[in-house]
Amino acid sequence: MDKKEQEPPTKIFAVKTTTGQEKNVAKFVAAKIEMNKIPIKAVLVPDTLKGYVFLEAEGPHFVEEAISGVRHVRQRVPGVVDFSEIERYIVRKPIIEELSQNDIVEVTGGPFKGMRAKITRIDRGKAEVTLELLEATFTLPITVHSDYVKLVEKAKAESGET
Repeated sequence: MDKKEQEPPTKIFAVKTTTGQEKNVAKFVAAKIEMNKIPIKAVLVPDTLKGYVFLEAEGPHFVEEAISGVRHVRQRVPGVVDFSEIERYIVRKPIIEELSQNDIVEVTGGPFKGMRAKITRIDRGKAEVTLELLEATFTLPITVHSDYVKLVEKAKAESGET
């Protein structure tokens, strides 16, 4: 009886879509799943991966049923996607982990919104970065929370440059 009570293991399948239409495809597929009671557990649309939607189901035939006739769906990618491959799209790491000194960032909030700046110091404990505005007429160091910066350009390696 234990075997029947346990749910069968689900697999993750990738569906190739038209770039930029991932969210529309996900909405149409979700509506179709709900209308036709197709046993698909989850639909994932990663922001950073363009042209793909992931579906969690027990078998590929359920995915085929869900995506058949949906606009902007190109094809189901053959095979199963390993969870470790899409884990990085689910678990969002803080921006401060990606930043380093001398990186060029854009300020995304506050009075300096839209301005580019160079990172002069990083305080990982407080999750704050000290910036030097590039577009200012004089160097003005400002300290902002790391959530208010967006990485534009990584710092170039010092070795080999003159």
